[in-house]
Amino acid sequence: MTRLFRGAFIVWVVLRYGLDELVLTSFQKPWLRLLARIVSVGRNLQAPRGQRLREALERLGPIFVKFGQVLSTRRDLMPVDIADELARLQDRVPPFRSDLAVATIERVFRKPLQEIFVSFEQVPVASASIAQVHFAVLKDRAGQNRDVAVKVLRPGMLPAIEKDLSLMRMMAGWVEGLSADGKRLKPREVVAEFDKYLHDELDLVREASSAAQLRRNMAGLNLVLIPEMMWDYCTTEVIVMERMDGISINQVGRLREAGVDIPKLARDGVTLFFTQVFRDGFFHADMHPGNIQVSVAPATFGRYISLDFGIVGTLTASDKEYLAHNFVAFFRRDYKRVAQLHIESGWVPAGTRVDELEGAIRSVCEPYFDRPLKEISLGMVLMRLFQTSRRFHVEIQPQLVLLQKTLLNIEGLARDLDPELDLWSTAKPFLEKWMLEQVGPQKFLDKMKEESAAYAKFLPELPRLLHEYLRRNNGESERGLQDLLTEQKRTNKLLQGLIYGGIGFALGLIAMQILIRVRL
Repeated sequence: MTRLFRGAFIVWVVLRYGLDELVLTSFQKPWLRLLARIVSVGRNLQAPRGQRLREALERLGPIFVKFGQVLSTRRDLMPVDIADELARLQDRVPPFRSDLAVATIERVFRKPLQEIFVSFEQVPVASASIAQVHFAVLKDRAGQNRDVAVKVLRPGMLPAIEKDLSLMRMMAGWVEGLSADGKRLKPREVVAEFDKYLHDELDLVREASSAAQLRRNMAGLNLVLIPEMMWDYCTTEVIVMERMDGISINQVGRLREAGVDIPKLARDGVTLFFTQVFRDGFFHADMHPGNIQVSVAPATFGRYISLDFGIVGTLTASDKEYLAHNFVAFFRRDYKRVAQLHIESGWVPAGTRVDELEGAIRSVCEPYFDRPLKEISLGMVLMRLFQTSRRFHVEIQPQLVLLQKTLLNIEGLARDLDPELDLWSTAKPFLEKWMLEQVGPQKFLDKMKEESAAYAKFLPELPRLLHEYLRRNNGESERGLQDLLTEQKRTNKLLQGLIYGGIGFALGLIAMQILIRVRL
């Protein structure tokens, strides 16, 4: 019943904000056009379509806001007016009341606000779908005042998300049962993956831990700044972190005025993405412009600033290796190898013809090489690959959904920064170097170093273990050899009998032939 009411509410919001006209007017069915006119009676559709879409997503809740954030980065796939309006969802979601934020802080820390902070800004500096952020000054244990950012979870988030996820599970079941592609697309597994990441995002301690891990991973790269967590003030509902100051990545004009090298910034973004994915297998998976800034401080000028680590992606060693092989094969235009990798991984049926899959992949990818990013849409490439995958019954891999989303975000950011960027040539040297590190002599030496402790413990015991094995199995070996000799003698006797019998039978036939001839 809850899902039914939620579904009815979604339909009402769609009609209330006139979103149906964005879809229904594109259909030719007369009854759909009639329905559009009927439901439009009494509605005020004077507001621009982009504004109505944004307000509808905000009304529907955090899951739909997340969807709008992803759409806002794809200006190549959407009209400019809609993309500009949806960009407001990145960090300008209407905030909740500051007194609720203060009440949450005092409840989880069991102290009045004045005992925790020297000062606290009541007006939030950023408000997103899951939480909002306030600037403050914290007095730490050493008595030093530190500028911090305080992130507070929105009240009542868990019940709201559970309602939407329940509806999505129901719809995924319908898709899997009614659609010809349902089982291949694995909609229920994809929803389960989305469920996992959304619940992870509701645990702010988990977000703080992810930030700390990324901070360690990126420490030697000198390309990105990640805030330090104040662990004495981190709970599931509130976390306190180092305050970061920078210019939003989508304010390209301000970045140019500050003297930031924009083409280098775009290349650094690609390097960061591939480093996190292929070197670490642990990547920031919510990289919309609201979460990315650029430092203009003298000591860290031109470096990225990453914020909001509620959603991170992870890849296993086999996932990384498979993806890297595919990327390298794509960059080398070795479409046959790409087809073979899909078959070897089991993503397509074993009986698929390599040459047919190779030709299909070539027709999708070849037109896009050697072009600047402004002439390429990864969204269009992925759509054509999706059509190809349906033809060859490719199974969707739910664990890669976040990676695909992040790749689209990265492309959107790079497009805004430097439309002339050649994404392929920028990424190719990095991936080839990574592949060499995975299969080359250095990887062998590193692996030997990792196992050296185990070898040092095992090698001195090897002579004793070998001696015990030989002594324990000596008697069994002798008995086995004796049984083998006995069986050999029995077999020899049998063979002798067969040979002698065969010779006798042959001599008998010859004697009969001679006797018959004599009588004739």
